[in-house]
Amino acid sequence: MSDQAALQSAFADTIAVLIAADPPVYRSSLRSLLDGVEALEVVGGVDTGPDAVRAIHRLCPDVVLLHVSPSSAVTTDVIASITERCPDTAVLVVSIAHDREAFLAAMRAGARGYLSRGAPSQDLVLAIRIVRSGGLVFDSSTSGWVTDHLAQPAGVAKPFPELTDRELEVLELVADGLGTAAIAHQLGLSVKTVRNYLSRIFAKLHLVDRTEAAVRARQAGLGH
Repeated sequence: MSDQAALQSAFADTIAVLIAADPPVYRSSLRSLLDGVEALEVVGGVDTGPDAVRAIHRLCPDVVLLHVSPSSAVTTDVIASITERCPDTAVLVVSIAHDREAFLAAMRAGARGYLSRGAPSQDLVLAIRIVRSGGLVFDSSTSGWVTDHLAQPAGVAKPFPELTDRELEVLELVADGLGTAAIAHQLGLSVKTVRNYLSRIFAKLHLVDRTEAAVRARQAGLGH
């Protein structure tokens, strides 16, 4: 099927949408919006995070509308789990945070689109149809990040490609010998957020502790 035929099919067929969003009042508003749209069917509404992964097997939606906020439980692991376990389901992220690293991480994990929460309702509906057809969607707030990322000159492959740019940045500071509080201060993050980054780094690289992380990072050329 050609791209044009796929898009026409997505516009004609009823699209089953699962909404994973916090808080409940926002989830309800999204449902009210989509319930009134022709050829869209909301098959469920859940909290963000693991609930979305569990519900996908029961509901088998065409699209998961995944809301990301600073307090939500959504991670790249959740997106990766959805796309791995149900490859025919497209993940469309709606984010309240303007965070380049979170955007790039979500796309690497398998999201098909990324919109800001303030995107017009017609853009949201169109995005659902486009990702269902196999396309990619970015709004004006994220398209510049795509351009900048693609425009970066090719060079030596970065170490630890399984890490996001932010995780790599944290690991480099570990290689420099900085403690958790110092890393948080330098990057403008909370200590809790840095600890979460460290936990993900250790898990992805199969590391035991900070000492091993610093050694591996130094061996890969990180640190100053």
